Amino acid sequence: MAANVAIQDLASCEENIEISQQKKEEADSVKASANEFFKDGNFETALELYSHAIRLNPYCAVYYGNRSFCSIKLENYGDALADADKALELDKTYIKAYYRRASANMVLGKFKASLKDYETVVKFRPKDKDARLKYTECKKIVQKKAFEKAIAVDHEKKPMAESLDVNSMNVDDSYDGPRLDDGKVTFEFVEKLLTRFKDQKKIHKKYAYTILINIKKYFEEVNTLCDITIPEGNKFTVCGDVHGQFYDLLNIFELNGLPSEDNPYLFNGDFVDRGSFSCEVIFTLFSFKLLYPNHFFMSRGNHETSSMNQMYGFEGEVKSKYSTDMVELFTEVYNWLPLAHLINNKVMVMHGGLFSRDDVTLDEIRKIDRNRQPPEQGVMCELLWSDPQPQNGRSASKRGVAIQFGPDVTKKFCTLNNLEYIIRSHEVKAEGYEVTHDGKCVTVFSAPNYCDQMGNKGAFITMDSDLRPQFTTYDAVPHPNVKPMAYANSMMSMFGFA
Repeated sequence: MAANVAIQDLASCEENIEISQQKKEEADSVKASANEFFKDGNFETALELYSHAIRLNPYCAVYYGNRSFCSIKLENYGDALADADKALELDKTYIKAYYRRASANMVLGKFKASLKDYETVVKFRPKDKDARLKYTECKKIVQKKAFEKAIAVDHEKKPMAESLDVNSMNVDDSYDGPRLDDGKVTFEFVEKLLTRFKDQKKIHKKYAYTILINIKKYFEEVNTLCDITIPEGNKFTVCGDVHGQFYDLLNIFELNGLPSEDNPYLFNGDFVDRGSFSCEVIFTLFSFKLLYPNHFFMSRGNHETSSMNQMYGFEGEVKSKYSTDMVELFTEVYNWLPLAHLINNKVMVMHGGLFSRDDVTLDEIRKIDRNRQPPEQGVMCELLWSDPQPQNGRSASKRGVAIQFGPDVTKKFCTLNNLEYIIRSHEVKAEGYEVTHDGKCVTVFSAPNYCDQMGNKGAFITMDSDLRPQFTTYDAVPHPNVKPMAYANSMMSMFGFA
């Protein structure tokens, strides 16, 4: 749902300021039904019902607050902010709207704006321990960001990858896990790695650090836009978001075979966060990349960023399973991940989508300086965050970052760059994939039953040198009793609704 829906809903009712009691009761009934769908994790249906309630009675702050909560669950933070603003316009004392707005701004990295709302909550509810805790934690983040900015001006910090002395790390004789062969990944290492992770055991931190240091060196040498060639008669597989769902990743390999020189893969971003086995996922993928550097590919997603990792669980998981220093090293590695891939010069693959300009070329993408946290706008941001829309043209993103682009935008981009179509990920799809824009925009999402609550299938794409996509869909498989977001920042704990 676009961010301007709330405005449209109001516009349709402005001529009839007086809402009948019957309409109010009907709206409340619809809202109650929406609440039940929300409780069941059916956020799309709940959102539509809250929108219906708003059309019936566009002057109830709670409806906007609840729809804002739905948008947060669907990661549509732009819509969430718009509805929270409308709720507060209708009722300045509606505390949950401040919570909603603060949560959306936190995820978007707008920590000062979030802190301002938490200050308001504490002012209204000085005895609310939960509100006080969130205010305190948000304040710490703002202060930390200010401190980091201050010391960055004073001196250039040495990269973590150059500060670590891996050779001095001892591996106890009691360690029974996989060991690197003279610092190198072997197939035997990967086999043992998968078994160990499946049994919920960690690898030794010496090997974890070594993998990260080696993979960083590798990614530093590759292009921002990487070229992939599928030889005639060979198969190639593209996977979308995995989001820390390690056991579903194992299922992909069970269905489609382990990566190898004869079975190459591209994983299209969002490897971590949300799911609580992100360390297992990322070390598995990095190990395959080191083992088959020319036959295993990885693109950066919007969740391979420090702000998202801080909020959605990866940072907490790394600290819990390994160390605080390793978080910083992961950030250094993610900054070097390629932003897109070009298959046989005809299919471009990126995590998010297309651009706010019609003149973006492949050459411009190749020249992006990617070694940084993504900016809030521009080509790099849009590659990671943009989404397709069914109508022509462009519109503001429902996520609050980048844009939404229509079929005409996709067609122009493909024509300009002599492409057949694009593949992107970034969005949950009921069947795990979706083909839109007259076949020129393909979405693939590989995390089934996302967050253990969306009920979607996962999917991956296979193709040969003719580049015709074939889709394999699958259901989620059982995993150990560790809930999604188990390591997420406590600021992301969600609030109930009226």
